[in-house]
Amino acid sequence: MSQTLQYKGYDGSVEFSAEDRVLHGSLLGIRDSVVYEGADVDGLESNFRAAVDEYLAFCAVEGKIPDQPFKGSFNIRVGPDLHKRAALFAEEHNQKLNAVVSKALEEFLTQANS
Repeated sequence: MSQTLQYKGYDGSVEFSAEDRVLHGSLLGIRDSVVYEGADVDGLESNFRAAVDEYLAFCAVEGKIPDQPFKGSFNIRVGPDLHKRAALFAEEHNQKLNAVVSKALEEFLTQANS
């Protein structure tokens, strides 16, 4: 079961605020801050798509190149799919991407040296 929304190449988180009794999220893998919310799943998904469309329209009006998520580089070069999977894993486990990559590399090297 996926815990993210996808639209036009962007992934968005899905979170629940018990205090506010609302679903909310933000675009993952970009530097710009784009957030959305909804009272139910359909509303959240609709508002997520609207947030992506509004972000892209805003960038066009401002003459700004929109951030592209999961480009595939972060001091090392990997494919976009591996970058995306690692970033989403980190988000779902409340970790930083560097921590996930460091742990994966450590485990790989430990097994390779066994």
